[in-house]
Amino acid sequence: MTATLYTRHPSPVGPLLLVGERTPAGGTVLTGCYLPDHRRGPAVDPAWTEDRAAFAAIGAVLDAELAGTPGRGDIVVAFRRGTPFQRRVWEELRTIPRGSTVTYAGLAARIGMPGAGRAVGSAVARNPISIVVPCHRVVGADGSLTGYAGGVERKSALLAIEGAPVTGARAR
Repeated sequence: MTATLYTRHPSPVGPLLLVGERTPAGGTVLTGCYLPDHRRGPAVDPAWTEDRAAFAAIGAVLDAELAGTPGRGDIVVAFRRGTPFQRRVWEELRTIPRGSTVTYAGLAARIGMPGAGRAVGSAVARNPISIVVPCHRVVGADGSLTGYAGGVERKSALLAIEGAPVTGARAR
């Protein structure tokens, strides 16, 4: 069994709880990125090992992204939980370009399941790797900023950092 590592990383949207594992090559794979007061987010498990250095490269990429200067490297992620459907949705989230948004219905259509907008919304809400797997880029049918596990205000802030247009109501 691989040891679970974690750290708290400062960000403009509050301290992020980063969770991951060492790779055989000595890097770190990110398995969780949680915002403060994250709905369905984990508590730090006493069995986890705090290791700030293990997340240095991930933190640097996040810092660049959140400063509005992306492209400073890739973050390797691994989904350690979730149903096959949830993982399919989470993988599709990774294809939404920075600075753009997609609706839940649009995301459902992208995975070949038109009409599954509610199921997609449920999967999006359980995304364990916020920001890096950009669930904040999914909006309501009218462009409104519907629910977000880290709070709609943070969703709005993340989209503003990316310069994403939000055409509907700011929150509901």
